[in-house]
Formats: sequence, C-alpha cells, structure tokens
Amino acid sequence: MERRRLGVVTDGTFEAGLTVRLDPGCSTEDLRIGSFVVVEGRSHRFFCTIADMRLQVTDAGLLADPPRDASPFVRRTLEGISSYATVQVKPHLMLDISKGVGEETPVEPVRTIPMHFAELYEASGVDFATVFGEERGAYFAMGTPITMELPICLRLDRFVERSNGVFGQTGTGKSFLARLLLAGIIKSKAAVNLVFDMHNEYAFGAQKEDGGWVKGLRDLFGPQVLVYSLDEAWGARRNVDVTLKVGLNQIELGDVLLLAEELELSPTAVTTAELIYARFGSDWMKRLVALDSGDSEALKGFCDLTGAQSESLKALQRRVKRVAGRDYVREEVAFSAIDEMVAALDKGRHVVLVFGRHDTPLDYMLVANIVARRVRRLYQEKVNRYERTRDEADRPQPLLITLEEAHKFLSPQVSRQTIFGTIARELRKFYVTLMVIDQRPSGIDPEVMSQLGTRVTGKLTDQRDIDSVFTGVGGRSFLRGALESLNTRQEILILGHAVPMPIILRTRQYDEGFYEAIRGRGEKGRDIGEDIADLYGD
Repeated sequence: MERRRLGVVTDGTFEAGLTVRLDPGCSTEDLRIGSFVVVEGRSHRFFCTIADMRLQVTDAGLLADPPRDASPFVRRTLEGISSYATVQVKPHLMLDISKGVGEETPVEPVRTIPMHFAELYEASGVDFATVFGEERGAYFAMGTPITMELPICLRLDRFVERSNGVFGQTGTGKSFLARLLLAGIIKSKAAVNLVFDMHNEYAFGAQKEDGGWVKGLRDLFGPQVLVYSLDEAWGARRNVDVTLKVGLNQIELGDVLLLAEELELSPTAVTTAELIYARFGSDWMKRLVALDSGDSEALKGFCDLTGAQSESLKALQRRVKRVAGRDYVREEVAFSAIDEMVAALDKGRHVVLVFGRHDTPLDYMLVANIVARRVRRLYQEKVNRYERTRDEADRPQPLLITLEEAHKFLSPQVSRQTIFGTIARELRKFYVTLMVIDQRPSGIDPEVMSQLGTRVTGKLTDQRDIDSVFTGVGGRSFLRGALESLNTRQEILILGHAVPMPIILRTRQYDEGFYEAIRGRGEKGRDIGEDIADLYGD
C-alpha cells in the first residue's frame, strides 16, 4: 500500500491531539485543514484529521533578520533545518494492526495515542474504505475528499435513526444537499419521507443559480412519491395527487401560540385564547370566528361564558381571522386526507407537501404543525399496537420529516409548544425523526441541537451559528477550524451518528450521472460499480 509520508509525531496529548513535524519538502500548501490523514503507530493505525498548522524556526535570529530576496537554493537549504512546519492532528479512530488487518478487524474509538516518531501519512483509498465503507445498501456516497476522487459514504440507516440537521449560510446549497439525502433515502429504503416543501423545490424540477434545471423527487421516482398541494390552482397545473384543506376544527391552541409573533399576539391575547380553548375545545376557532363582535349582547354572553375581556376578545378575533381567511381554510374538514397520507407512508410511499403560492411563514408554520401533529399521533398508535402484538407486520416504517426554516418551529421560545420539538427530543421513540434545514442554527433551542445525531453543514461565518452546530459535540475546537475553512459552494463538513468520524467533502454532483445512478444503473447502461468514478464532476 503506497502512501506519501508527511512527517513524524514529536509531541502531543490525548486531549489536545498530536504535534507532527513535517518532512523537508512537504509543504503546508499541499495540506488542508480538516484533511483525513493516518498515523502509523507500533500496534495501531490512527485515523485523524488535520486541525491546525504552524511555521517554526530553530534559530530565533531568522525571525529577527529573515533572508531578503533569498534564492531558491537558499530557501531549500533552510527548509527542514533552520525552518520547518508542524501540523496538529486529532485522532478519531484506531485500528489494531498488531495481528494483521482483515475484514473482521473492527475500527474503534481512540483510547490511546502513539509514541514519539510515529509516522504521519496521507490517507489512501484503502484507508477511506476501511473507515467509511463502500457504496452499497445503506451506504450512500455524499461526495469526495477535497484532494482525492474517492466516494465517501454515510450510512443512511444510521442517519434516519436520530433527528439530524443540514445547515449553511444562504447560497451554500442546502436544498441540493437535502435532495441528495432524500434521493438516497428513497433509493435505499432506509425510511419513508414527509417533506414540507415551503419553496416548491423538492417535488418537481427546480432552477439552479446558474440557470440550469434539476429534477425533483417526483421526476426521479415517479409514483413512489406522492405530491400534496396546499394551493389548488398550482396543484391543477402540476397534476398533483391531493389538494389539502385545513379546517378550523383542526387548529389547536398550540398552533395559534406558535404563530404569536406572526399574528402579533399580545400576552393578553394569548391568555384570552387559552380561556376560549378551555371552554370550547376543538370548536374554539369556529366559535371565535363566527362571533359577531358588533352585537353587544352576543359579545357579552361570549365573555361571560369564557371569562374573557371584551376588548381582548375583539383584538384576538381580528388576528385569528387572518388565519381563517386563508384560501385553503374551511370551517370544518375531516382528518381523512392526513390519515390517508399516513397510510401511504406506511406502505412505503413518500409524500411531499407543496405550499405553492401560500409560502408565507404563517402558512408554513400553521399547516406543517397541524399535519406533523396528526402524523405523530397516528404513528404513536401504530407503535403501541406493535408493542402489544410484537408482530413484524405491525412494525411502522421509520419516518423522516424534512423541515425547512426550522428555527421558526424550534426556537427556545416555542420548541416545547410545537410537535417538532417533541419529535426532536424523542430520539425515534415512535419511529419518527426530523431533518431540519436552516441557515440560522443559533436560532434553534440548544437542547434540540444537542439531540441531532448527524450534522451536514456548509459554510457558516456567524460565530453563534458555528457554536450552535457543535452543541453537544466533543473536540469542537478542532472542528471549528475545519468548518471555517470551507468554501462557500460544494464543500461540507459531516459529523455525527452516520459517519465514523468528521470529514470534509466536495459534494456529489446532482446531475444526469446522479440520476442514472439513483435509478440503479451507471452511464450507458453499465453496472454502477463499473463507473462510480464518473459520478463526480468538476
């Protein structure tokens, strides 16, 4: 196994990582923060990432009086003798090589460090395959290392086991990352998907920033993907499967409290809503909207019945009428459409709910919360039945709910009032997990962030967002430099439950090559194993 040697270990601690002095001729410009490297110890191979670099000299006089206009010969003479470089590497995993390496030799978490003068090498293709596996089954290639053309996989079955997050500032390609992941999950059958498609990007073709077009999930997987629409006119043009309506009887108090900021509800209005809900239950919205606030007798009777103040009642009514007046809202609607959605999910079909022109935060937050709450309740019933019967036929399909603008549902102020906060904290207790997509992870409740099993993140520059992404993650000081070094486009850091160790990747292309691969064959009809390298474009 030919690998390029980079240097030798000269210092280090288990907590702080290893210091490696680079060999003469090995330039720091050939290395990248976050690169995957290997340290060969006496009995273990350590899989590491580069966390930092440092230039050093043996003679302080060189710093006080550096050579001016030095010739290449002088520079080469000084390199490795009077001047040298070190890199800080963080071991993540280790492999016992004392008895040879075979398929059954397990890769383990790091529990020790190598001795002085252990050698540092660039990682080879075998090292990558040893740690990240090869693309098959639930192993899904997300991209390639920055300096190599080797597919790096994450395990989708582990990805859907816990809630997870896709983060990055505006323009880093979060939607394309989500499409990659969703397509892989559908292909591998790791879970069924319920996607709340606020910006109409996932179901059908969408335009890229460079003007080109990419296929949606319905385009790729046909009838495996059901499309529900909130916008009747938009749905008619696209020939969607179901147009969804929302009834006043389906709107619970928590749905309105979630919209407190959007509706500009005062604390007094919130208290009034609680009084009305306590009195009328599921009919509270219908009774409130139908009230003739201009009829003093009717208003007084309503106030006496609920204990509300008249002025607060009228102010609340004005605001909730913004909800009742939406095109898709009806006075009363059965839950049958959502129940049929859950039945389809249970049969292995995937659902994308498209909002069409109803794409305001008010529409998105209201409908997503109502649908997800009903879905979770039905899944809870399925899990309870499965626990009673212990019949595999009753086991629910794992469900992944994709949620954009996640901070609106999972902020510290409202996360405990939304069904999404409950789902994020349950750790798949009822076979339902989240994929949260957001450009502002700092707006998400830290408790929720700590529960995210896998994090796929593009470039972030706000320090609060960077700190939030690493909530609950060990060794964050090493990972911070890797995240900050990312390019704005096509570079991501993946860490957590679905990968054995953190890794920086150049993301896989979402193009014709990917479409062919996801349908199960390579280009020109060849087996995908014959042309896996062709899937990665420039």
